[in-house]
Amino acid sequence: MYFGVNDILVLSQALWALTDGIHIKLFQPTRPKPVPRNNSSSIITAFDMGISDEEWERLQKAIDWPIPDQEITHLSQSTSPVHSTFSIVGLKESYKVGEKISVIITARDHNKNLKRYGGDFFKAKLFNAELKASVYGEVVDHRNGTYSVALLLPWEGQAQVSVRLEHSSEVVQILKKYRESSFPRSHYNGYFEGPGLNETKIFEVVECNLKWGADGSWRKGDCCCEYKDIKTGTVWQCERPKELSCDHLVHHSYGHLESPLNLFEQQLFTKSGMTTPVPAGFYLNDVWKSFVCNTRQFSPAQMANCLKNKIVYLMGDSTTRQWFEYLERNVPGIKRMDLHTRPTNGPLMAVELKNNIIIHWRPHGVPVRFSKMPITDLHYISNDIDEMAGGPHAVIVFTFFAHLVFHPITFYVYEVARIRQSVVALLRRAPETTVIIKSGNTAGLKNIFQSDWHMLQLDTVMREMFRDIDGVIFLDVWQMTSCHYLREHIHPGPVVIANEVNIIIRKKKKKSFLVRNISWKYFIII
Repeated sequence: MYFGVNDILVLSQALWALTDGIHIKLFQPTRPKPVPRNNSSSIITAFDMGISDEEWERLQKAIDWPIPDQEITHLSQSTSPVHSTFSIVGLKESYKVGEKISVIITARDHNKNLKRYGGDFFKAKLFNAELKASVYGEVVDHRNGTYSVALLLPWEGQAQVSVRLEHSSEVVQILKKYRESSFPRSHYNGYFEGPGLNETKIFEVVECNLKWGADGSWRKGDCCCEYKDIKTGTVWQCERPKELSCDHLVHHSYGHLESPLNLFEQQLFTKSGMTTPVPAGFYLNDVWKSFVCNTRQFSPAQMANCLKNKIVYLMGDSTTRQWFEYLERNVPGIKRMDLHTRPTNGPLMAVELKNNIIIHWRPHGVPVRFSKMPITDLHYISNDIDEMAGGPHAVIVFTFFAHLVFHPITFYVYEVARIRQSVVALLRRAPETTVIIKSGNTAGLKNIFQSDWHMLQLDTVMREMFRDIDGVIFLDVWQMTSCHYLREHIHPGPVVIANEVNIIIRKKKKKSFLVRNISWKYFIII
């Protein structure tokens, strides 16, 4: 029996949420090439990114994604969520727990023609809303217009298959095109303050952005103040203020978003490593059952006991701030210290004296889209790790995804290489330090700015670059957020956060996991 992808979108929309992007396996990767920027002669090389040619070739193979083999001139040539279909192979009325079902997806364009190339971004999962149960499914791209998914059946009772077309291959081609462009999709503000005449004060607000590559400035000529981090080498630029000098930069904030899409590209959008087991676990009664590590639910008292004599450093973005807020609410006796900072921007600190627990949270350095805050409070993750002594009492958790989707993936590789260098040095001097990388969340957004496809690509790079680093735990919340029934959001609901935190405070170190989404069909698992 066949189901239209679009029908599933409508029927299952209320039943599932937080569907993370797919980890699609691709065949026959293309030979990697240097990355040209903005049709200029400037090339970002492996040397520029601080990695070897061999590693850059491996990373390009890992993130390789097929694109249309023909020029797309009409919207009707793109993949249609209405006419694309999927079927369950050899569908039976009942199955045994532990069996797998196979799903075949067939992509068609808006003229109902079969697609002959791959590259569509599908998500798939198995779920039961009444049982609050769900599991992730990995979509395999066969690069000929067909895709397959193997779904594990881990619980007793009814189950539905959900498959969704997140982006057509034609839209992915656009995402790739602008990812490496120097076109600034995200803008930022710099706030300068200084003394004026007659004891007055001067305030100036200018535009700021990342400088990446030899001619990577989004402004040309002698336009800007440049701020180069001595240790990471990252260069941040702000337009030169009219009255104040460059050393008067005080605050930073997000600015406006700017779309590079032409009319045809806008219309197309509206149409449409570190090895992780798949699945790594599943939800049942809103509790994540991991296949990778021994997970359990903790009472507040047990949580405090697990964190006894620990200093927890949470770094990254607002998704690790959610962990801070969860611990603040659930660890008995813990109190937030008044650091005279905004609760959404940080840095934040909480302490519990009886069990000697200290928890920190801090956002990573620019580029970051936060509301107005002191720029001196924005630290690069690698620099902070370099300043840590580490040890058996130290737990370091960082995430580095959501705010990087606006910028070239070559810059992301550059930054991750520096974080990796700092982590390796930390584990050499203090091997008993616990280091955890939290993967990115899905946002459920399908625009040029924050597509889950961008997040998936960054997630793949992070996995690949840390896959051979012993002593690092990769916590894959991608699957956990992707297959849950709650609606997708960059900030998952409390039940998801609780399950994530329960994994990091378990007694035993182990590893991680992953997920996908599309259509529905009832069957019984016995």
